[in-house]
Amino acid sequence: MTSETRTVPAPDRTRPPLRQIVALGGLSMFGPLSMDLYLPGLPELTDDLHTSEATAQLTMSLCMVGLAVGQLIAGPLSDRRGRRTPLLVGVALFAVTSLACAFAPSIEVLLVLRLVGGLAGAVGIVVARAMVRDQWEGRAAARVFALLMVVSGAAPVLAPVIGSQLLRVTDWRGVFVVLAGIGVVLLVAACTLPETLPPARRRTGGARDTLRALGTVARDRTLLAPAAVLALGCCSMFVYIAMGSFVLQGDGYGLSPQLYGIVFAVNAIGIVLAGRLSAWLVDRVGPHRLLGVAVVAALVAALVLVAGVLLTRSVWAVLPPLFVIVGAVGMIMPNATALAMSGQGAAAGAASALLGLGQFLTGALIPPAASAGGVSPLVMAVTMAGTAAAAVVLAVPVLRARTASR
Repeated sequence: MTSETRTVPAPDRTRPPLRQIVALGGLSMFGPLSMDLYLPGLPELTDDLHTSEATAQLTMSLCMVGLAVGQLIAGPLSDRRGRRTPLLVGVALFAVTSLACAFAPSIEVLLVLRLVGGLAGAVGIVVARAMVRDQWEGRAAARVFALLMVVSGAAPVLAPVIGSQLLRVTDWRGVFVVLAGIGVVLLVAACTLPETLPPARRRTGGARDTLRALGTVARDRTLLAPAAVLALGCCSMFVYIAMGSFVLQGDGYGLSPQLYGIVFAVNAIGIVLAGRLSAWLVDRVGPHRLLGVAVVAALVAALVLVAGVLLTRSVWAVLPPLFVIVGAVGMIMPNATALAMSGQGAAAGAASALLGLGQFLTGALIPPAASAGGVSPLVMAVTMAGTAAAAVVLAVPVLRARTASR
């Protein structure tokens, strides 16, 4: 027996170790950490590197492209090479590129580094999901994904707040040094994780077989339906991140930066609470029903938000439905992910890659497209309502499939 084989755990189908949950949850945070932590420093970065605002924003766009494309590479690769080695290489590369960003002499160098950093960070996201699927199935997997949300779910909302506080004591380059430090911490956490895909279960073959595996997974309807619900159901959070500051602090409602930070924190708590509630309820009611409740709740709240924007200028007509919409992501994400990953087996890496690609593509395309004519409270509300409605429609076949399988 090889040492690698001995590292494969006997999965606990009931209660995953807390240490493993924290490590996997931390690895799932690469997306928001990579994009949002330095968001408040973009104006300073623009001035320091003598570039335009549009070019500075490309540092985020290229990072998001890397996070999407990197999952397509890392997911199938981990199906062939195992989870642990690609994970360690990816996290280490993320830490190195983040540190290099702090010393970038020009915007051109920074753009290249951000793309590479996104590619590296994608490994942590895709492998974390695949490791869960390697060890748990069905309701157990849904519970583990929900627990991961408790750890990682607040990151997309809290990262800009943390970044703004860091700028009180450092500049944008210092924020990247902190990001590199976080990468080192996550590398240490990744070292504690065992290999979850033993050699006997790995896929064989070269690049052609990898592409064939992606194609096979992409045609699997049991994955596509919940994956689409996941992408559109979580898109409201990207809409909130992209438009929320303009709407809540601008002419719409005029919140101060301090109050806006409090709103961010409260909504982050909503995601964490929803994830914890999902983990508690999934054994009782199942992931299908929880997913259905979450997407419907998000749609109802989005319609209330539209009505509140149209009928009054009070910020209190906006904040409660926003809390529900953003918080619902904490229940949509773990249950849709568990349903999509169910039955994937040795193709868990490829399946995880397609899930990540869908999330980042909708997050990258829908908010800027919707706000092309300008950002307003009504634009944000209607965009959220539209994506929530699409998620409900796409959830219908997922719920029907559950009924038919009884």
